[in-house]
Amino acid sequence: MNLQHLRYLVEVEKIGSITKAASALFMGQPNLSKAIKEIENEMGIVIFKRSARGVVPTVKGAEFLEYAKAVLVQIEKMEKLYKTVSTETVSFSISIPRASYITQVFTQFLNKLDPSKRLDVRLKETNSMEAINNIIECEYNLGIIRYDELYEEYFLSLLNEKKIKYRVLCEFKYMVIVSKNHPLANSKSVSTEELSIYTEVTHGDNSVPYLSDSYVNNHTSDRNRIYVCERGSQFDILTSVDNTYMWVSPLPEQVLKRYNLVQIPCHSDLAKVKDVFIYPQTYKFTEYDAMFLDELENTISKLFH
Repeated sequence: MNLQHLRYLVEVEKIGSITKAASALFMGQPNLSKAIKEIENEMGIVIFKRSARGVVPTVKGAEFLEYAKAVLVQIEKMEKLYKTVSTETVSFSISIPRASYITQVFTQFLNKLDPSKRLDVRLKETNSMEAINNIIECEYNLGIIRYDELYEEYFLSLLNEKKIKYRVLCEFKYMVIVSKNHPLANSKSVSTEELSIYTEVTHGDNSVPYLSDSYVNNHTSDRNRIYVCERGSQFDILTSVDNTYMWVSPLPEQVLKRYNLVQIPCHSDLAKVKDVFIYPQTYKFTEYDAMFLDELENTISKLFH
């Protein structure tokens, strides 16, 4: 088995057909089938189940393919590292929750980079489960996940199982943001009961256990809701659509002013939420990772304390 064989397997999984994968790989279907069979014999497992519709990984096959993709990603990173002069390239990647304070940190980080260097920078806003998978599958080097403290045991157990290191960045209770023209805009604090007559704007891809049952029951059950995945659109809706609100982590003052919003504490008994920094157990931090973290910790110290 060699790297090319791993590429064959990943291509077959992606396409779901040995015949079509062979065409994409510019090789004969019998040769590809033979290569797969040889790998299966060598590993002592069946990697793909064949059917009239094509092929799908078996349970053991899916596990094997996860390792195969991780190996290929690492090889690609090694090639990038040594085929280009590292001092000429800024390489940085992170998955984050949809949090304005983190994107503000990211823009500050970008402004500090040397404009003469080539940028290979990736930022992905997503939910916590996908951020963890991005680390597991070696697609992103760093991540920040957000979870209700009621789910802490679940998440920490998952991170330990997947050999992902972590540290808590901050903990807080969700705030409510509304337009300055909202009926509740001048309130010192609000309750979930007061919010029940208004429409909630919420992320469109939250999935259990990303939000706790208590949060779902207290804030979304039998309520009017608008599901939006893109954060800029969420702010536009809050600004322009009467009687809408959203639950968020504390927002920087600049963001509130930009979108003509106000944030209000909630005096209901809400569980705390934590933002947690994650990275692979064997990962070696770069100077750019350290630069981003310094910027992040400075912002958190001002915003959350």
